[in-house]
Amino acid sequence: MGGETAILGRIGDLETRLACTQAEIDAAQAVRFEVFAKEMGAVLPPESMRKGRDMDAFDAVCDHLLVIDRSIVGSSEEQIVGTYRLLRQEVARANDGFYSTSEFAIADMLARHPEKRFLELGRSCVLPKYRTRRTVELLWQGNWAYSLEHGIDAMFGCASMPGVQPEAHALPLSFLYHNCLATGSWAVSARPELYNNMDLMPKEAVDTRSAISAMPPLLKGYLRLGAMVGDGAVIDRAFGTTDVMVVLPISKISDRYLNYYGADASRFAS
Repeated sequence: MGGETAILGRIGDLETRLACTQAEIDAAQAVRFEVFAKEMGAVLPPESMRKGRDMDAFDAVCDHLLVIDRSIVGSSEEQIVGTYRLLRQEVARANDGFYSTSEFAIADMLARHPEKRFLELGRSCVLPKYRTRRTVELLWQGNWAYSLEHGIDAMFGCASMPGVQPEAHALPLSFLYHNCLATGSWAVSARPELYNNMDLMPKEAVDTRSAISAMPPLLKGYLRLGAMVGDGAVIDRAFGTTDVMVVLPISKISDRYLNYYGADASRFAS
């Protein structure tokens, strides 16, 4: 890595692009540590806690999408306010597979689509003052431009809700189960030994507006685009979260968002 990399999107002072130096990846890991460990209380491995970085072996093979605030005085490393980790299928296949396999049984879904190219999204985080719809939109624009560039057919990844008691999220989990469950060739489940039931309330008891309001912004963003979810929630005790698997085939992205983001991804790059 080295040198400049293309801007994938820009809104005001914020822009999104891939990290192009090891120093920028290190800074993204520091942002992740700030959010996951300091804010959310994640219990990370000893080396991560010592260095103040959320890091693992996948960082070396993933691409790192950044949101940068150009209004911050300083280096690009000091301007990083959000990040997303991107892992293409061919890269996963050449290394240690996908991160999500530790929680979800994704192999069957991948095998049903041998002709499609998958992209795993993970480790999404944004610093508190930047948690606006604009920043989420910019991250999505970066994912979209990256997917177009690499011929991606479907995105997937874990979306997290705070806490390790699925019952505390009965309303949104039940809404997802009754309305957004991936079926047919896109069906995917939590690993059997980690499976937690999402069907916690009868469908008629679930108020749609309240359920969506109770979801984290990232998950709402997935659903707006037309995403589906896998069956079964997984408790991640290290990160203190309840995770669901999100699946988003490019062909399922609603037309109004395809029109909005643009088939050539140029809308946000000007």
